[in-house]
Amino acid sequence: MPKSPTKRRPRTVASLLESALALFTEKGFHATSVSDIVERAGLTRGAFYSNYRDKEELFLALYDAHTDRLLARLEETAAGLDPRADPVAQFLDRIAERPEERRWFVVSMEFTLHAARSPETARALAAHEERLTEGLSRLVLRALSATGRRPSVPAEDLTRLIVALSEGLTALQLIQSTRDGDVRGLSHRLVPHLIEALTEEAPRTTAPPARTPADDSVGGPFQG
Repeated sequence: MPKSPTKRRPRTVASLLESALALFTEKGFHATSVSDIVERAGLTRGAFYSNYRDKEELFLALYDAHTDRLLARLEETAAGLDPRADPVAQFLDRIAERPEERRWFVVSMEFTLHAARSPETARALAAHEERLTEGLSRLVLRALSATGRRPSVPAEDLTRLIVALSEGLTALQLIQSTRDGDVRGLSHRLVPHLIEALTEEAPRTTAPPARTPADDSVGGPFQG
């Protein structure tokens, strides 16, 4: 029995996303057409437009998929952080060591420049970036808490600064590939100072004193 359109849709969407990501990586966002995407996916233009309004909407779907994968990987990383080393630097290391993150950086930076020329697209991208920022902020707060520290600035601001640093270092790595080791070492030299400057010791919670039989004999504040 042929599959219904509803049952085929997840496979169609997956094929379109896979095809688009490969082409955006190889040719770039602007140089890739809808026709290129559907041809590589073995689908029709009708299949594309029944799922996405245009290439921009498809890219934002890719952005969300990347956000989900990245947050899931960092969740796993958070469980195995070395308490003796800076937690944020360890997060950056886990991201930098994956080649696909560099490829995604190139694709996403091209789209960011594209969005910068279109206020409507910029607003749409900012909304999707906010979801990533919120997820990363939760991870940063958890990692800092494990070391007894907390941000002295809003957690989202600290996270945005960390993301900006990560993206800047990635750009340097791509351009100065012959000095890759020196560039990667920047995160280890700079991030601990950044975290120290923008965090503070978290207040220690004090457990209430244990009750004694004498306390019980005189009655508590809610006893008659």
